[in-house]
Amino acid sequence: MKQVCLLTCALAISFAFSSCEDDDKMDMDTIEVPDGYALSAGTSTVFLASSIAYDTEASWVSGSYASRFTNGDGLYDDVRTSSNSQDVGGLGPVYAGYSCGSCHRNAGRTRPTLWSEGGSGSYGFSSMLIYVSRRNGAQFRDYGRVLHDQAIYGVEPEGKLHVEYEYQTFSFPDGETYELAKPNYTITEWYADSIAPEDLFCTVRIPLRHVGMGQMMAIDRTEIEALAAKSNYPEYGISGRVNYITEKGVTGVGLSGNKAQHLDLTVELGFSSDMGVTNSRYPEEICEGQAQVNQGSLMGLSYDQLDISTEDMEDVDLYMQSLGVPARRNVNDEQVILGEQKFYEAKCHLCHVTTLHTRPGGSTLLNGTQLPWLGGQTIHPYSDFLLHDMGSEIMGVGLNDNYVSGMAMGNEWRTTPLWGIGLQERVNGHTYFLHDGRARNLVEAIMWHGGEAEASKNLFKQMSKADRDAMIAFINSL
Repeated sequence: MKQVCLLTCALAISFAFSSCEDDDKMDMDTIEVPDGYALSAGTSTVFLASSIAYDTEASWVSGSYASRFTNGDGLYDDVRTSSNSQDVGGLGPVYAGYSCGSCHRNAGRTRPTLWSEGGSGSYGFSSMLIYVSRRNGAQFRDYGRVLHDQAIYGVEPEGKLHVEYEYQTFSFPDGETYELAKPNYTITEWYADSIAPEDLFCTVRIPLRHVGMGQMMAIDRTEIEALAAKSNYPEYGISGRVNYITEKGVTGVGLSGNKAQHLDLTVELGFSSDMGVTNSRYPEEICEGQAQVNQGSLMGLSYDQLDISTEDMEDVDLYMQSLGVPARRNVNDEQVILGEQKFYEAKCHLCHVTTLHTRPGGSTLLNGTQLPWLGGQTIHPYSDFLLHDMGSEIMGVGLNDNYVSGMAMGNEWRTTPLWGIGLQERVNGHTYFLHDGRARNLVEAIMWHGGEAEASKNLFKQMSKADRDAMIAFINSL
């Protein structure tokens, strides 16, 4: 074992110790780092490579924070029902998942039913969100921004999604082949008037990994803006930009979501839109004014109370932000070391920025609780959290989904943080990547890149098979 001294911010530590009860303190001056590992998130790094690598609290969580973490963990994982109970009820009338954990198993990415069931899942569960809009960007009056393909007993879902994949085979210059699967989505069983395909844009999101959520919320926003100012590499066609978002009357740097379209972790939105659970921020049912509310009433449900309290939602927020981040593994492996060199040679680091810092005060939860332990940390998310053009379709390859989110256009996506990505198969049993799970492995994920990532993709493509394999081994070490 070797000890690594952590240069933490004195202001943050001082604030933490002065603002918390004695049983909520711990000495964070040093942390034991096993050989072959490397810190990913400062004092929130955990040295696990098991199925709970994403779902373990950071070591600074103690005292009353530990109790709240446990409560938040339960609210995140426990299955909600259609009852009127605030503790476990409120599901529906229409919904996408029946708990946070149903889609984010072990705080990761539940296997998408797109591949296992060809679209909307059976048994009241789909593990995805279906975004729909008119081709001019407007929403449909009877459906809103998300098509809810699940519903409680006695209530009709808004529609069902079906996917078929179009397969294309390509070759690397050395002759090795790879295959890309392009999804084609259709929606059937519309509860109201069917939407003509020529007037419909449909895009699908599988869950994101909930790795490093607290660190992301604590990031120094001025550092992100500085990266945007610096992100101009014309020789590689790269130029990232911030997605400025206004939420709760505040305008700031968007960090959360596939297109950096949120300022926070969207706990309240998740309970409302994903599960149909009303709360203080979203007090109306997501199908307000639709037939499903009346259908729910006929089943004995009432809608004159909120389904979850602000205090409970903040405990879910605390749980998510207090999770540890898996340490890098196999850092002394020769293939991994070579792969890191190739990662830089392919210029992947220009968007997947290796090192960022959190602001001194840490983060603030949705109801005002502060987490100063997240402050003053050096972190390695492998993301600049900026928007980049990922390409319109060329020869069947491109990631433009025609869906606008804040300032993000359809072809723009936030750089995905890579920390923890190599453990996804162990945590969730699959290797489906990208926003809709179309990539079945990391090679396919890279080869779907276009636009500003075209140069890096081509540099990867020109490598020898040994070098490509090494770069994949490096990504899997993150």
